Amino acid sequence: MYIVAIAWLYVAVLMAATETSFVAGVATFIFYGLAPLLIFWWIVGTPARRRRKRQQPHDQ
Repeated sequence: MYIVAIAWLYVAVLMAATETSFVAGVATFIFYGLAPLLIFWWIVGTPARRRRKRQQPHDQ
């Protein structure tokens, strides 16, 4: 799964490099590359977070 994330960010960097201004490039990288990837990782990681939460001992 990491290779897909790396490829996604690589394409986003290439898209950002073709923008006409620096601000547009940063916005392209954040909104087309980083944000969707972070949302995907958060959704995919939800079952593991739930398992860890259930396995933690309840101190109170």
